[in-house]
Amino acid sequence: MRIVAGVDIGNSTTEVCIGEFEQGKSVRFLSSASVTTTGTKGTTANIHGILSALKDAMGKIERDVSEIDLIRLNEAAPVIGDTAMETLTETIITDSSMIGHNPSTPAGAGQAAGELLSFDRLSRGRSGTPYIVYASRDYRYEEIAAAINEAAKKLDIVGMILQADEAVLVENRLDRKIPIVDEVKRIDKIPDGKMAAIEVALPGQFIRMLSNPYGIATLLHLNAEETRTVTPIAKSLIGNRSAVVIKTPNGDIRENVLPAGEISLDAEHPVRISLDEGAEKIMKAVNSAGKIYDVTGQENTNVGNMLRRIRKGMSEVSGESDAEVHITDILAVDTLAPVLISGALAGETCLEKAVGIAAMVRTQQLPMRQIAEKLSETLSTRATVAGVEAVMASLGALTTPGTRLPLAILDMGGGSTDAAIIHEDGTVSLTHQAGAGELVSMLIQTELGLENRYMAEQIKRYPLAKVESLFHMRMENGEMYFVQDSIDPRFYGRVVLLTEAGLVRVEKDVPMERIREIRREAKKKVFLTNALRALRSVAPDHNLRDISNVVLVGGSAADFEIPEMLMEEFSTYGIVCGRGNIRGTEGPRNAVATGLVLSYGGEKR
Repeated sequence: MRIVAGVDIGNSTTEVCIGEFEQGKSVRFLSSASVTTTGTKGTTANIHGILSALKDAMGKIERDVSEIDLIRLNEAAPVIGDTAMETLTETIITDSSMIGHNPSTPAGAGQAAGELLSFDRLSRGRSGTPYIVYASRDYRYEEIAAAINEAAKKLDIVGMILQADEAVLVENRLDRKIPIVDEVKRIDKIPDGKMAAIEVALPGQFIRMLSNPYGIATLLHLNAEETRTVTPIAKSLIGNRSAVVIKTPNGDIRENVLPAGEISLDAEHPVRISLDEGAEKIMKAVNSAGKIYDVTGQENTNVGNMLRRIRKGMSEVSGESDAEVHITDILAVDTLAPVLISGALAGETCLEKAVGIAAMVRTQQLPMRQIAEKLSETLSTRATVAGVEAVMASLGALTTPGTRLPLAILDMGGGSTDAAIIHEDGTVSLTHQAGAGELVSMLIQTELGLENRYMAEQIKRYPLAKVESLFHMRMENGEMYFVQDSIDPRFYGRVVLLTEAGLVRVEKDVPMERIREIRREAKKKVFLTNALRALRSVAPDHNLRDISNVVLVGGSAADFEIPEMLMEEFSTYGIVCGRGNIRGTEGPRNAVATGLVLSYGGEKR
């Protein structure tokens, strides 16, 4: 009797399957486990995660790790997925030449233009001149309202800018209603005596004048050249409820279009293509290049720097020189990235065109052998590098009830998407494609302007809801959900994620519908694109209609909406597609680990 452990080291998780072989009998599966991968996939740092997973799996059957007779590792470690993001254009506004702002609590409604006047200099105002008064948080709202009411008897005060979050409190106490914008943190940077335009839209509506370059020109009396330079500010204010734009004639305005650069594919059919062409044309070039040996970027450009960083990072991990590290596949995705506007008063950003790239990196060495040797030494148990990951995933997928040969699988992980077809004669066609869950998380983080990747991961994994009262939520599909016990008041009026552990608040103030749109588009751009090109690569004559059924495996196959997206797309080709259920118990996970155990039995026979 022998106990065999199959170990699948992925970019995100390390999975283990424990099987028992008895003479003359088929394998009996004992247990399985999954832990977060420690270190970069394919390095000796993975051993900590492997040991943890083995202890967990053996602990479930109340046995010790020392009882394992053989550990079989997947062979896919030399292929690593990585991602990077670069903006193709960047607009820089310096010296507060034009300032846009969008607080969450403006007051009043309408638009106005006038000369900026500090609250503590109200007495210096001149009659007949329209003023926009600005006040720091040193003054309380009662004091500000009383002083404005008194000053308005002599001065033409058309709008206000406040540092504190008190616009509504001030507006409620004014004798004459004016638009007020608050939460301007760096109010001390506002230049006194300059011309400014202010606009506040009614609740549920968006500004119109200050999100239009010609509207800004109308209010601030700009010439044609000045109108061209305010276009980035107008663009950044689209969809906002309030805004302030300040004209400082001495400001330095410059627009810097960074060189995107060209990608060179060293392949069967070499090709060069500019990043400016966009993701669709880049991917057409990749698909027509045939087998890719390496990918490089033009020197001193965005894409050149991006690919060099990826290559250097893998070089440091593998211990090889940059020249020995090759990028064998890329996935390019168009997106929009928020670029910080320098000189702004409240951290304003402007959305600019960007391209996200996932790269698959292959090294000359086989680091899995080093892991196997280290594991054998640590546990005093034989450890070997077994089959190719995609083949093992196919064997594991065959344990899904209702499957038969020929069978195609899509293994969708964190860094790469693998596809394979096992034909009826036992031969296997396979491919590795760059780009999977990590690229989706990066796109979500970038487009929403999130500070950390963890929240992007959460948004990717869980559905959304809006807490509209202490006793009900509106789900992202429009359904109203009522609760028996009151919801924590911290969530009132906020967008939340529905996780197994309870509600998680989305701190970014973005409408639920927008978050859902970005999440779904990111998944379609990555998984739909990659699934189609991966299956075409392995399909007979590259014809998808020659594939009868596809089993989805891997961590991303457990996603709450990706399989349905793929099922809908594949139905147009007559393909039966669905989540795998490995061994009838594991769902889409553990396919590779299970395949490693099964393949041992095949080798013995």
